[in-house]
Amino acid sequence: MSADVPVVQCTGVIKDYRGLRPLRLLDLRVPAGERVVLGGIDVIGAEVVTNLINGATLPDQGEVRVFGQATHEITDGDAWLAGLDQFGIVTARAVLLEGMTVRQNVALPLTIEIDPVPDTLLPQVDALAREAGIDDSWFDRMAHEAPVPVRMRIHLARALALAPRLVLLEHPTAALEAVDRRALADDVRRVADARALTLIACSQDREFARRVATRYLQLHPGTGALNPMSLG
Repeated sequence: MSADVPVVQCTGVIKDYRGLRPLRLLDLRVPAGERVVLGGIDVIGAEVVTNLINGATLPDQGEVRVFGQATHEITDGDAWLAGLDQFGIVTARAVLLEGMTVRQNVALPLTIEIDPVPDTLLPQVDALAREAGIDDSWFDRMAHEAPVPVRMRIHLARALALAPRLVLLEHPTAALEAVDRRALADDVRRVADARALTLIACSQDREFARRVATRYLQLHPGTGALNPMSLG
C-alpha cells in the first residue's frame, strides 16, 4: 500500500442500524500512524463503525476503503477471515472466559489450548499482558475476579496479540472511574507509540481524546460531518 493511501477512508457512508437516525460518515480519512478519536457516536453506533471498517457489514450508501481496498470488493469469505488479523478490536462486547485465568484469556488469540497455556507461549502471553498494563499479580487469578480496569486491559492485550495494523476501540473508558480512565488512556497511548499503531476510537471521553488522539473529531449526526475539536 502506498504511503499516501489512507489506512481508512469512509466517503459518503450511510448505515441504518435502527437507531434514532442512520450512522453517517461524510468524509473520514485516517493516514497510517494517526490516532483518531470520534465523538458523538453511541455504543451501538461504535459497533457499527467497527463492523463497517473491518468489512463485517457494508454501508447502505457510500464506500469504505481499508488499506486501499473497498470493503465491498471482498467477496470471498476466507479472504475476509484472513484479513481480520490486520485489526485489533478493543470492546467490552468481547466475551471473557470467567472461569479461566487472566493469563488464559489473554492467550486466546494465540491458541485454543489454554488449559494450561503451552510453556512455549507463556513468555509471549505474559509480555502482552504487561504491555497492556496488567500487573503480574493478576495473571493466575480468575477473570471473574478482575475489576473493570483489568478486564479492559485483557481486551487490549488480546487486540495486540496478532500484531494488527489498525486498532479499533469502542468506548474503552465508559465503565471506568476518572482515575482509571486516565490510566487506561496513558497505557493506550504508550502502546500506540511503541508499536506505531494506527488507531480509531469511538469515545465521549474528552480526557481520553486529549491523552491519546492526534486528532479529535465530533460527528454531526444529521449530516455526517466530522468537526475538528481542540485537544487543549
